[in-house]
Amino acid sequence: MAERRRAPLYALFVADAVSLSGNVVALVAIPWFVLQETGSAALTGVSAFFTTLPVVISTFFGGVVVDRLGARTMSIVGDIASAAAVAAIPALHLTVGIEIWQLFALVFVGGLLDAPGATARRSLLPDLVELAGMRMERATSIVQAIREGSFLVGAPLGGVLIAALGATNTLWVDAGSFLVSAALVRSFAPRLVRERGETTGYFSDLAEGIRFVWSDRLIRAVVLTVLLTNFLDAPLSTVLMPVYADQEFGGPEHLGLLLGFFGFGTILGAIAFAFVGHRLPRRRTFVISFFLVSFPYLLLALTPSLEVTLATVAFFGIAGAPLNPILQTVAFERIPRQLRGRVIGTATAGAFAAIPLGMLAGGVAIEAIGLGPTLLAIGFSYLVVTSYGLVNPAFREMDVRPRLQPTSATG
Repeated sequence: MAERRRAPLYALFVADAVSLSGNVVALVAIPWFVLQETGSAALTGVSAFFTTLPVVISTFFGGVVVDRLGARTMSIVGDIASAAAVAAIPALHLTVGIEIWQLFALVFVGGLLDAPGATARRSLLPDLVELAGMRMERATSIVQAIREGSFLVGAPLGGVLIAALGATNTLWVDAGSFLVSAALVRSFAPRLVRERGETTGYFSDLAEGIRFVWSDRLIRAVVLTVLLTNFLDAPLSTVLMPVYADQEFGGPEHLGLLLGFFGFGTILGAIAFAFVGHRLPRRRTFVISFFLVSFPYLLLALTPSLEVTLATVAFFGIAGAPLNPILQTVAFERIPRQLRGRVIGTATAGAFAAIPLGMLAGGVAIEAIGLGPTLLAIGFSYLVVTSYGLVNPAFREMDVRPRLQPTSATG
């Protein structure tokens, strides 16, 4: 009986692992294809822009759809639609060839379809965690370990597949991962009985999500802080690391190693937090982790050896590992179940809003002032932004732990 109650949560974990690993393969393949075809860091930034802009748009507008259709249904539909969009890239490449602008367009559509499905899986998580009887800190740490473990698996795999098959053909792996994710959620996730509020119009529901985020001072402070740090972080894996690997080490395999070590570090940090996170003061852990993430940028600007670089990106992952588990746990505790999709969508879109601009800015900055100065500028800016967390009174509410709402399932 206990295993039956845990099976839906474990299936969600596996669905996330498969889908995210496929996305990391694409994260390696697409920027590398653009960089090798054009030789331009700025255009590599443009490709990243078209990957993330639709995520912001569809996460914001898709949260209400998650609430209306149900998280389980939206997860399945979003994954199937994403598989079709991603598969169109290698299909076009194999038949008539693909231009850069066509690649950008298909990447945009893929991101537009992927985000609501990812929001739906996040919305499913609290109910399945409660059904399984697991601590929320442990569950969100597992999600974080899976998310970054996808870098450990997907990044080296992407580098090897690019070398063997070419960048565009590698995207078949990403398309297949979406189908596996959809099948797992359909087979194992139960249809949950949910509270339903008064039926209103789409834009009224959307406005309700915005009002909730703005009226809750902790969520508002977190969104604004993460908005700024995401702007600074945005070019890391999609622009800075590809250019760094190309200029300093010379091949896609090294890009896969850099991203893989980053994921390995985050897995170690997330596993540690899964066991001790519920005992730690959330605010202090959150602020210290954010502060430590600043320093790898400064060290990488010195262009150390490959061994030191790999150790640095691993430390980067370890230092930042507690951030998402803390944020997700706090959000799940504070957001009413019937508003979960639209509030998660609004908060995520707000936090992600600066990422497309940050990716563009990263590519332009590298071409204008060089890779090392760009890394230094990001590192010092990060220190300034995260230091504010030491004095922001809203963050003190992180240590208040309300009870989650009860959950029931129809099967």
